[in-house]
Amino acid sequence: MQHAQDATVPHERKFIEAIARRLVIRAEYNGAQMLLAPHQMFERHGELFVGALNTGKAWRSDDERRLGYFKLKGLGNVDLTDTAFEPLEGVGAVLARESDALIFAV
Repeated sequence: MQHAQDATVPHERKFIEAIARRLVIRAEYNGAQMLLAPHQMFERHGELFVGALNTGKAWRSDDERRLGYFKLKGLGNVDLTDTAFEPLEGVGAVLARESDALIFAV
């Protein structure tokens, strides 16, 4: 008998693909549906985080747009979309804290 493979791709792989292909992710965070443009994945205190632009947030100006930081474990119903994004300039490999360890970035 063949083992049924888990139909869900781990969140980490979905985010790495989204960063590499510059695609928006649809996910739930604290019960809210969000569209995130992930720019980086990093480790902080042994936990995986993603730095992503919340594309659904109303910013006063384009200059004000910045990354939010989300613990990967806190994101649910993660799906890769076909929607491409343009990365914010100068934020790919810049981490929020000196102690953060970059795993992957745009």
